[in-house]
Amino acid sequence: MNNLKNKNIIVTGASGGIGNSIVRRLNDCGSNILASGTNLEKLEKLKSEFKNIKTLKFNISESDKIEEFIDKATKELGDNLDCIINNAGITQDNLAIRMSLDEWKRVIDINLTSTFLLSKFAIKKMLKNKSGKIINITSVVGHTGNIGQANYTASKAGIIAMSKTLAIEYAKKNININCISPGFIKTAMTDKIDEKFKEIIVSKIPSARLGNPEDIANAVIFLASDQSNYINGETLHVNGGMYMA
Repeated sequence: MNNLKNKNIIVTGASGGIGNSIVRRLNDCGSNILASGTNLEKLEKLKSEFKNIKTLKFNISESDKIEEFIDKATKELGDNLDCIINNAGITQDNLAIRMSLDEWKRVIDINLTSTFLLSKFAIKKMLKNKSGKIINITSVVGHTGNIGQANYTASKAGIIAMSKTLAIEYAKKNININCISPGFIKTAMTDKIDEKFKEIIVSKIPSARLGNPEDIANAVIFLASDQSNYINGETLHVNGGMYMA
């Protein structure tokens, strides 16, 4: 995707498995990247490995500082923002009748409210150029539901609906907002799943395997590129056929 060369792109959650892979693929395309996350050690490793990547430690749970973060990140990228990939998020699982209000609010606040604020302030930057791309990472369980994840599934489904609304509001300004909905991907998180339960999950995937972080990164590259300019308000499902919309 040569048209991603020198594009200024923010990636949140860059210190995680999927985020790390997204950064690497964007680097391959010659993009100017601001990688953000909470794990300073992993961010420093990315910075040392790829000299053109800028890093900024930030926890998106600090919602009152998100505007300041977008300002700083955009300034680091030469005061111009072409794309943001909202990848950061958390889980805090519990069965519904045991789920505390704090468990519910924390996941909703970080996954949904912070993604809205990151998108809002990124759009303000993009309006100056009347162009931009926002890619929000959701989840297959935002479509299917999942035991013990009422908070997480609600947050991910909310991101999808929110993204559609933002896409309608800013389409005429040449700003595209889309989602990528990963299925079960090989990450440090899925590595912790009990093998018997993992076998049950794989049995429900027509491709008969878990996905790789690179599968999500490849989808990001497409939606960030000019090849997707007429795609807006959509969700790209990357799940090996586990859920077919």
